[in-house]
Amino acid sequence: MFKNLNPSALGVSGHQSEVIEIALTYGFRGMDLDIEDFASRVRRRGFDYAARLIRSASKMLRLGNFTLPFDWEGDEEAFRAGMEKVPEYGVVASQIGCPRCVLSISPASDQLPYHENFEVHRRRLAEIAEAMAPAGIRIGLRFQAAPNLRKNRTFQFIHDLDATTLLISMSGAKNVGLVIDVWDWIVSGLSLEKLRTIPLEQIVAVQVADLPANVPINEAKEEQRLLPGDGGGIDIVGFLRILAQMGYQGPVTPMPYRGLFGRTRRDTVARMAGDALDKVWRAAGLPSDYRASATAAVAAASASGQSSNEEK
Repeated sequence: MFKNLNPSALGVSGHQSEVIEIALTYGFRGMDLDIEDFASRVRRRGFDYAARLIRSASKMLRLGNFTLPFDWEGDEEAFRAGMEKVPEYGVVASQIGCPRCVLSISPASDQLPYHENFEVHRRRLAEIAEAMAPAGIRIGLRFQAAPNLRKNRTFQFIHDLDATTLLISMSGAKNVGLVIDVWDWIVSGLSLEKLRTIPLEQIVAVQVADLPANVPINEAKEEQRLLPGDGGGIDIVGFLRILAQMGYQGPVTPMPYRGLFGRTRRDTVARMAGDALDKVWRAAGLPSDYRASATAAVAAASASGQSSNEEK
């Protein structure tokens, strides 16, 4: 498995070359792909041009996941409009070597009761999976367990493992599995040992965040998602050890609450996230990836002599 950066989750933005440089400089060996931006580059300039910076860094940096750039749970008109580009996203993601698409499930609704909402999700998940299958893209579903996300909502919806696995089964899609988010896993009441019962092939992606040690699980709030090791409420080290024993080889992505960092500079945030993940990584006895020097990172991101201004 490899340490993976999701720039959006940390509020890190910039030109593609800048994000690659940040990922390499602060110890990540993978990063998530902005599929909308990348597909747009391919349409405008061709695949080889769009892929040049990612390819130049490929010996040091892998691609982790991508998310669909539209609300797959929104109204039908918006969903249909978004689906028009899904086959294209699958193709370009496969070509650049990013084989995982991550989808989150909203745990409540103000419009649809549970059974109607379940059918909408089942149908849409099957359609997305079918559109992605020819390109070999796997879909990972993430449930969200924080009780405050369901508070004062009209209808409860999927917010635990059992309901998520039922949705996957009912979709009939062979290329759909789970996003294992340790924060949601623990907050939903599951034990770390339960992880061993999940077939390895069902784990598409992994996310990590900590919880303050003094917060009861049934009172945890989404806003209390901390960087790994910063709270002490979740045994992330034990979680990583189990994944290693299972043979998981995919991305492990820090997913703290995005508002946690306020106006902190992006380099500082990336360094904090990289340090936090590296600390639990080492404590779990995992081989620690090297940190590329700033010089090496800049060279990799700027290969082919392209400046960031040319990325616009």
